[in-house]
Amino acid sequence: MYSKVHSVGITGVEGVPILVEADVSDGLPGFSMVGYLSSEVKEAQERVRTALKNSGFRLPAKKVTINLSPAGIPKAGTSFDLPIAVAILAASSMVKPSMLKACVIAGELGLNGEIRPLKGALAITAAAKKAGMDRCFLPMENVREAMIIEGIEITGVKSLKELSDQLSSWGEPGGQKPESLKPELPLWQPEPYDVDFSEVGGQLLLRRATEVAAAGMHNILYIGPAGTGKTMIARRIPTIMPSLSLEEIIDISKIYGVCGLLSQENPVMCRRPFRSPHHTISPQALAGGGRIPKPGEISLASGGVLFLDELPEFQKNTLEILRQPLEERKITVSRVFGAYEFPADFMIAASMNPCACGFYPDRTRCRCSEQQVKKYLGRISKPLLDRIDICAEASAIPYEELRAGKKGESSESIRRRVEAAREIQKARFKGQGNYFNSVMSKGQMEEFCILGNEEKEVLKKIYDRMNLSVRGYEKILKISRTIADLEGASRIRKEHLVEASGLRSMEGKYWGGIYGQT
Repeated sequence: MYSKVHSVGITGVEGVPILVEADVSDGLPGFSMVGYLSSEVKEAQERVRTALKNSGFRLPAKKVTINLSPAGIPKAGTSFDLPIAVAILAASSMVKPSMLKACVIAGELGLNGEIRPLKGALAITAAAKKAGMDRCFLPMENVREAMIIEGIEITGVKSLKELSDQLSSWGEPGGQKPESLKPELPLWQPEPYDVDFSEVGGQLLLRRATEVAAAGMHNILYIGPAGTGKTMIARRIPTIMPSLSLEEIIDISKIYGVCGLLSQENPVMCRRPFRSPHHTISPQALAGGGRIPKPGEISLASGGVLFLDELPEFQKNTLEILRQPLEERKITVSRVFGAYEFPADFMIAASMNPCACGFYPDRTRCRCSEQQVKKYLGRISKPLLDRIDICAEASAIPYEELRAGKKGESSESIRRRVEAAREIQKARFKGQGNYFNSVMSKGQMEEFCILGNEEKEVLKKIYDRMNLSVRGYEKILKISRTIADLEGASRIRKEHLVEASGLRSMEGKYWGGIYGQT
């Protein structure tokens, strides 16, 4: 007898509908599986066979054939164990096939018939809803994660026997539908941060540069001696970014779910990601990869901040990987059996010392030669440097300021200004495919960065004095637009241009002799 069960596989970070077909027929007893399967999927036959036996099901000695369709899509993971087992039960007339028409089933089986949690439950549920399914049967541990998707019934099951009983009861005349679980508490309450900008004393330039960067999603580089608060400020960037919307929560949680980084205590991501990989990270770990590619740090930072501490210490080929994602806001990983597209919509924050000892250009303390300084700074390529919008210099904090212990402005206060600026940008770019000043197209810049005669004269002086490239000129305009948004100004004024040029000037100070002014 033939039966079919709907399930979902994971390709990249998205769910793909998979049809699990089972045929139980007369012939030489055996168990065969086809459909472009990975080794863990092929091993499912042993887990399923033993789980059925230990759950009290006695299958006749027949030929069992399983096909996972479409055959051209690679199947990986252990989430197909449960749908394979249910398909066999349906083909053996132990479960009514009519009960499976609008249901998606996914889960890993233990040898004793218990259903174990899986990775990517959120992506599976989202794909099930998109495919028009009415219900998802998932491991009980994954239910809270899946509940964030509205418009589809979620039923948690603990064992194969329990699922079989529910389906059988549902199929009886007047039978009761499986229980649809509902969350007891909201799943996406904002989580408090354990750090705050009020803890940062001094460094007014770095604080202001960070506020501008967060408001327009501009990439930022902190440069200065060790111990001046660069990392401390960078770690507080998420605290001044707007709270996640429901759509962002779902998109970010999908990525973390596929990577197995969600738990029952934290079933969804309710805070902006902050990823800080060590400088020894490999290109594959940063970009994503593997035989069946999984998201890397670039994608895990999507919607938040990718912080690169000690930027010159990263391998050059690792840093160069960032160039394409920064432009396209996505990254494509190609393999023999297909290409996988991962999100990469993040903000870069990086920090570095100006030389190996960290004290350049203070020649009373720096002992590096000019050649050593150039070599150190030259580890950052010109194309990557061009993708950094703001370069802020961290200065040493005076003793009196340190001892005063005066608290700075809180993250909540700064966040209110950032949120107001983001709302202005959201309204400005409505229906145009982008949301931030940092990614304005040339046409959008001509429309939204209109300058008066006085402002044009100021910009011309800045352009000549800083010897700007076309990209540098555009970045000045984009940053000026963000500064104007923070002040609620409809037009860019000359003071906005002057401040924007100051947030770019450190690049020329340190790299001017290597790459020329930008």
